[in-house]
Amino acid sequence: MTRFEELQQAIIDGKAPVAKELTDKMLKEGIRPGEFFPKAIIPAMDEVGRRMRECEFFIPEVLIAARAARASSDILRPLLVGADAMASAGTVVCGTVKGDLHDIGKNIVAMMLESAGFKIIDLGVDVTAEKIVDAVRTNQAGLVALSALLTTTMVNMKSVVEALSAAGLRDKVKIMVGGAPVTDAWAHSIGADGYGKDAPAAVELARQLATA
Repeated sequence: MTRFEELQQAIIDGKAPVAKELTDKMLKEGIRPGEFFPKAIIPAMDEVGRRMRECEFFIPEVLIAARAARASSDILRPLLVGADAMASAGTVVCGTVKGDLHDIGKNIVAMMLESAGFKIIDLGVDVTAEKIVDAVRTNQAGLVALSALLTTTMVNMKSVVEALSAAGLRDKVKIMVGGAPVTDAWAHSIGADGYGKDAPAAVELARQLATA
């Protein structure tokens, strides 16, 4: 098993201390920081996503795998400069909409998007449309990921779409939505660009929207 395969396995197994130790060891062995994401971290989280889709993994397993990926990526990101700089897949502003305090699903999506190479601006929960508009403008984000777990708060997704339009930013950003009560039909009815039924689907959708 190669070092990259060892790191992949540590991430899939959710062994954050092992992932951190392997990352440090590989760097000392002269492996370039820019090699870790395409050869270990992204493939590992893609496999985690596949297992979630196939119901082999559930939320706890996905969370600990994402934390293991972060243990490695936190070491690597400050080193990704110059020749080792990794081209970002895009900047995503994400948050749970106003009135909704649920964050587990949003957190998993954010961690998996980060592991897939996206820069994440996580605004947390109970986020107003105005705060999202400001974050998109400040960070020149190309994607917005909105979450809602309550039928009473999902209407606030529409407010975000309308606020981005009013700010003149709608044609500069793609909007994806998700959460238990959200559907593809709802996404289209409010003018969003797509719907992710779970975290792996959200990552795949973000990749599609970022290159559209």
